[in-house]
Amino acid sequence: MRSTTDRLEEAGAGKGGEDFPCLERRALLKYTAGAVFVLLAGRAGAAPDDNSLLALRVWPSDEYSRITFESRQKLFFKQMLLKDPDRLVVDMEGVDLESVLVNIFGKVLDSDPYIQLIRAAQNRPGVVRLVVDLKAEINPQVFTLDPVGDYAHRLVIDLYPLEPYDPLLALIRKSSPMDAATGQRSDDELEDPIAALAAKTSPDTPPPSSPPPDKPIVPNKGDNTVRRDPPKAKRLYTVVLDPGHGGEDPGAIGRRGSYEKNVNLSIARRLKRKIDNTPGMRAMLTRDGDYFVPLAQRVVRARKVQADLFVSIHADAFVRPEARGSSVFVLSEKGASSSTARWLAQKENDSDLIGGVNLARQDGHIARTLLDLSLAATMNDSIKLGRAVLAALGDINTLHKPHVEQAGFAVLKAPDIPSILVETAFISNPEEEARLNDEAYQEKMADAILRGIRRYFDENPPMQRSPVARS
Repeated sequence: MRSTTDRLEEAGAGKGGEDFPCLERRALLKYTAGAVFVLLAGRAGAAPDDNSLLALRVWPSDEYSRITFESRQKLFFKQMLLKDPDRLVVDMEGVDLESVLVNIFGKVLDSDPYIQLIRAAQNRPGVVRLVVDLKAEINPQVFTLDPVGDYAHRLVIDLYPLEPYDPLLALIRKSSPMDAATGQRSDDELEDPIAALAAKTSPDTPPPSSPPPDKPIVPNKGDNTVRRDPPKAKRLYTVVLDPGHGGEDPGAIGRRGSYEKNVNLSIARRLKRKIDNTPGMRAMLTRDGDYFVPLAQRVVRARKVQADLFVSIHADAFVRPEARGSSVFVLSEKGASSSTARWLAQKENDSDLIGGVNLARQDGHIARTLLDLSLAATMNDSIKLGRAVLAALGDINTLHKPHVEQAGFAVLKAPDIPSILVETAFISNPEEEARLNDEAYQEKMADAILRGIRRYFDENPPMQRSPVARS
């Protein structure tokens, strides 16, 4: 069993002479004892002072890990990246050490791919030194966020791998159920991932098909023309599924405490499995865990994998609990089709503010991607897709509106991909909240969306294209 001194060294002292040059062990014992007292005593009594840390949250994922500090006052910081061993050092001014130590406790998971340990100590008067021990070399982004929504001031530390996340490579790795299970990829996939993805579907693989029409097509008398089946698919149809919100951005919260971000991800995962099991189709998730992805990045990822469709999945809330039903939205060039659509679009577009985007790092490429949809063909295809999905949703749930609605959703602004946003139900409605948390109902919802997608592909098969990724 480790001694108390060993635990203190692991939590705060580490290489004391290097990371915490002004902190002696006796001082560390004093500060840690104070932190344990605060932890045991809770917050009964006087409210914390303005220098106390309100919360520390850690969001691990394969793409990047995020650490956020929340405080009543703006946090000023300096950072440095150290080697041998790899660690990130952040000096924070104007924050109480004891509140930092209390909030660090138990926040780092063993499964975190980038963070080994977080420790803190008093570096000098008025400055707390935070040391993030790393499992791998990283590219850090550290920035602050002003208060928004339910959050106070935040300091955000994003730890990205040196090799940026590649959505196309991620799709290749999961393009075959067997490959996904074994984690193996062929040499061809490594050299030319797009061509390998296209090759996974044989020219003889039939396209996805929807149920036969209610009335059979009867040829006119005297018509000797031979009826032929629709042309068979010569490539995979790629559908990008976008589970809304995530990480710091919980989305809407139901009266029973359900988080929209969790419902969205659960339905999207079920839908992905169903699409992957459909001949000629593959799906990719813009996020596959509880972490935040900026709206612009969701669009960029869809374009990088040459998506044929983009489906954003949500379960929003409204000011009145009686609001109910499923809806489908497409982008509007001229304004929202209703006041509700306008209100929902504004809430969804605020996700970047809630989730926390480092605006200083938004490059021109991403900015150019977020253009108003101007291609008439793409707009028309989005509406066709929306109608097909809405009709299928009507088989399992009340429709909030009997037609596809339009509003200025930022996440739908890919100029060359038919895109829809599905509001599966209102999580603010207690009855619909209960259904959204029911696994059987989530399966029905995923089945309905898939039926709509298949019907769209049957009626509007994507054109063949050369295997060149969008930039």
